[in-house]
Amino acid sequence: MKSIDPSHLRGMTAAEVRRLIRSGELDAPTAGMADGFVQANLAIIPREFAGDFLEFCKANPKPCPLLGVSEPGAVTVPGVADDLDIRSDVCGYKIFKNGVAVERVTDLAKVWRDDLVTFVLGCSFSFEHALRDAGLPVRHIDCGCNVPMYKTTLATAPRGRFAGPLVVSMRPFTPADAIRAICLSDKMPLAHGAPVHFGDPASIGIRDISRPEYGDAVPIGAGEVPVFWACGVTPQAVLEKAALPFAIAHDPGHMLITDIRNAAITDGVAEVEFCVS
Repeated sequence: MKSIDPSHLRGMTAAEVRRLIRSGELDAPTAGMADGFVQANLAIIPREFAGDFLEFCKANPKPCPLLGVSEPGAVTVPGVADDLDIRSDVCGYKIFKNGVAVERVTDLAKVWRDDLVTFVLGCSFSFEHALRDAGLPVRHIDCGCNVPMYKTTLATAPRGRFAGPLVVSMRPFTPADAIRAICLSDKMPLAHGAPVHFGDPASIGIRDISRPEYGDAVPIGAGEVPVFWACGVTPQAVLEKAALPFAIAHDPGHMLITDIRNAAITDGVAEVEFCVS
């Protein structure tokens, strides 16, 4: 796998990055790539559970902002990206069996089934471009690593067999920069919107900020506070608890880069109705 200059990846279109991923030339956390394009989380589950999962997403819009839902068995998702093959256009997938992540793969062709429904959910990587354009530091991008993500003691609203803890992503800022980051992210509700918490990690059940459940730890400087956003990895914690016989998700931090422009999800959009046939 060849090394690609991060600044070059930032200037690529979403389609160009997806082509690199599909060809096997790129396998890395996608933060900072394809500036201006919405990035997305994935949850891929059998049709028999899809209705309940759709209701779970609607009941939990902060961690699960819906961008699109596929027809059963379809490898494309309407309105998400042209020339999309959901089986190969993400550089890392996690296979769940009975609630346990048993394997990481870079292609789903061998495990794909005609009953699988793909849910595409907004991601905080989308608003990071706005933060950087405003001159705010984004620590995991500056460090060249994955964003830190933590399970909390905050509960999601249960629907059917789907329930579990809220997962959050964290970015440290000075108090003044935190206020700016809150204001900027609040304009993008389909990318998780404003943070759910800042300050003391223990008050939301995070015992050790240096040991995230997903992603990589990042340094927090003197005078900085940790700021926590709802995270699209929440469905993975929920899938663990639901213990479905089979399910698929993205490898945390390795996102689907869509053809949707960030400008299209800024300041909110009209509510979109989805149904699972």
